[in-house]
Amino acid sequence: MAELFDKNRRILAAYLIGVQTPRMPAGEGAELLAELRELVENLGLTIKGSTLVHLRAPSSTFLLGRGKVGELIEQARAAGADVIVIDESLSPAQQRNWEAESTLAVIDRQEVILEVFAERAHTREAKLQVELARQEYFLPRLKRAWTHLSRQRGRGSLGGEGETQLEQDRRTVRDRIAHLRSDLGAVRQQRGVQRQRRMRVPVSTCAIVGYTNAGKSCLLNRLTGAHVLVEDKLFATLDPTTRQLALPNNQKLLVTDTVGFIRRLPHDLIEAFKATLEEVVVADFLIHVLDVTSPNVARHHATTLGVLAELGADKKTIINVFNKIDVAAPAALESARMLVPGALFVSAKTGAGFDRLLEHCAACIAREFGSTELLVPHDRYDIIARLHEVGHVHAQELRDDGIHIQGRFPAAQSAIFAPFLVTVPPPRPGAAI
Repeated sequence: MAELFDKNRRILAAYLIGVQTPRMPAGEGAELLAELRELVENLGLTIKGSTLVHLRAPSSTFLLGRGKVGELIEQARAAGADVIVIDESLSPAQQRNWEAESTLAVIDRQEVILEVFAERAHTREAKLQVELARQEYFLPRLKRAWTHLSRQRGRGSLGGEGETQLEQDRRTVRDRIAHLRSDLGAVRQQRGVQRQRRMRVPVSTCAIVGYTNAGKSCLLNRLTGAHVLVEDKLFATLDPTTRQLALPNNQKLLVTDTVGFIRRLPHDLIEAFKATLEEVVVADFLIHVLDVTSPNVARHHATTLGVLAELGADKKTIINVFNKIDVAAPAALESARMLVPGALFVSAKTGAGFDRLLEHCAACIAREFGSTELLVPHDRYDIIARLHEVGHVHAQELRDDGIHIQGRFPAAQSAIFAPFLVTVPPPRPGAAI
């Protein structure tokens, strides 16, 4: 975070300010403040204190009332904080007003999330996506007191050297944004090429989605034997990982672990991560992972559905999975059953409940393909093996004239099974249909 602030002063200690508005459900402000605390701690900052403010109507100058702002600044100074973190989205003007009034660095929830993402990005794609979101966020904020321009800002009505530097920086940031968008366009094109190659030999795909820290990466590891980083913290992994899973019927499924969602996920960040989240949009179905031990699981469920709707993926088939049943209380399990009827209950740590999850995955694949009846000669077991790979075989019977197969297979593989289709004779005139 050092580059966001004056190079001569290092940001180490934070004072958090949560906000509860009349339109928010009771207690949500406190829940979001606790989540903000974890996000800030993930940045390595020490929490010196926190306050929850009940806001009736927002102010255009500070968001909060001037009197309350002065009170909170004094609390932050007394606590020894050098940055105030506000659990709302501040406009550039509001942020500058806070910093001018307090002489401290002031950041909002959106900036915290951007910084966490920046620290966790590892692949070139993820780094490009995060940098684009950050550049777009900071472009209207280049006049902040705690940027590197604080030592160069011009004085007087004519501006001066500092104003010239500011304009130069604006042009530099705009050029950088254009370059990043171009690079991400190339990434999307490369992903499209890779996807087309996979579709030549179609394999069903699913994406694991859910609130951050719900256990998505752990679920992927247990399903596929992958070795994705698993840690008990928000946004432990940002880079999408795809692995192949062999279902009990020997059918293959590509499973992709995606970035976790969070309440108030910055819209710019969703836009910047479209290349990654495209895996959600193009997947045949989704596995929605929920942490059954979380007291906020209902709101996490709603948040994920909201992000999926924004991506246009909310109409897909979704397998709802409550994770961490190995440490869940009976009351939490009962509440979860009422929240999402028909959901599955698993433990990614122990593997409990995975048999039903795999059955549901196979059923989702079966629903995607049309029902087909085939008769394959005895000497074409290569075709039978191929059918098991690309489709879902419901029944297989050995007969005198060949192997009779009933199943569902993708239309793109019709070249394989079309010669063996069992033709049904048309009904006789006047016969009942």
